Amino acid sequence: MLILHCPYCGVDADETELSPGGEAHLKRFGPGSSDEDFQDYLFARENPRGVHFERWRHAAGCGKWFHAARSTDTLEVFGTYSAQTTEPPKEICDRISGKRPGWTWRLFG
Repeated sequence: MLILHCPYCGVDADETELSPGGEAHLKRFGPGSSDEDFQDYLFARENPRGVHFERWRHAAGCGKWFHAARSTDTLEVFGTYSAQTTEPPKEICDRISGKRPGWTWRLFG
């Protein structure tokens, strides 16, 4: 079972208390963007095997959105952090790099 720590209310919540929101850190395009950019925003996803950054909502708790860094192949959680951040915190990236040498953060999209 997936258990994520809500960075807002401090609760370790299991997946039955959470709602998934898809990939985190996507570049969102505003009015005037091309149809191709908008299509990519809606449908194109990296879907990697390994480290992935996701959006989650603590639906049965405080109701706030947050981001989680986890491995899609082992379900190992590297950490959670505020949804208002534009990239993962350094300590989470360091934790991932320590367990997966050669891994580096890059913004998708």
